[in-house]
Amino acid sequence: MPEPTPADFDFLVIGECVADIVRTPGRPDRPHPGGSPANVAHGLARLGRRTALLTQLGADPHGELIRTHLEAGGTTVLTDGRDVPTPSAIVTLDPSGSASYRFAIDWTLAPTAAAPRARHVHLGSLASVQEPGAAVARRLLRGARAAGATVSYDPNVRPDLFGERSAAVAAVEHCVALSDLVKASDEDLAFLYPGVPVRDSAARWLTLGPGTVVVTRGGEGAFALTPEGETRTDAPPTTVVDTVGAGDSFMSALLAALDTPRPALDALTAALRTAAAAAAVTVSRAGANPPTAAELAARRAEPA
Repeated sequence: MPEPTPADFDFLVIGECVADIVRTPGRPDRPHPGGSPANVAHGLARLGRRTALLTQLGADPHGELIRTHLEAGGTTVLTDGRDVPTPSAIVTLDPSGSASYRFAIDWTLAPTAAAPRARHVHLGSLASVQEPGAAVARRLLRGARAAGATVSYDPNVRPDLFGERSAAVAAVEHCVALSDLVKASDEDLAFLYPGVPVRDSAARWLTLGPGTVVVTRGGEGAFALTPEGETRTDAPPTTVVDTVGAGDSFMSALLAALDTPRPALDALTAALRTAAAAAAVTVSRAGANPPTAAELAARRAEPA
């Protein structure tokens, strides 16, 4: 992203960390560092971007696991200074590797939380809707935008935790309106707007303010809408181990690949292909394990 003002980081991600306890029938539970915003920050750092994550972590084993994981990958971890239990999720994998989730998460980001300067700020998932921390996160987003940062958003809907649908939709649309680029899955849009064709929901979001709306469709690839038109990409072939973190890898690679959150269609098409390649790497191995820059370049170099 272009640098509008002097900044401490290329990217600031705001949102929750979650200890994903991956459960597969017949195997021991496997703890993995997770949480959609944390995964996006980790993915950006592994792609060589100066990245900070503003989050909440406890002084407990899961918190130490996540902090060590993120810092080892190059992410600067910032908190609101309070010791709160680290959120957790039971991630159950079916025989195809698809994941379902059961959460124990609170998002209570302190009103005194401060954000460092960044060229681009990304907000994701529960941090945008779960109170009382969501109001603080949205305030920080507005402040960053006013200071010249560009903004992206991924609602990464978790129906069990998003509460009553109309309130969730209002919170999500507030964040969409604050953003330059928005990414959602077809499942996210189906939950938020039941019975409405996914493309129609994406087109409506475009009228709220963002310059780019991207929709991922799992194995069917992704498409993007801009005021100038539409583009899409197929999902590259891969062997699926599990789908944990695939959308987050897509998000981080998309942000890293773009020079602006309001790109021309040819640049956006190339970025979608890069993001789809990153997701393909992630689903080919266990847990939310995004590619490094070298791994992503090697995947992009493979024949289609």
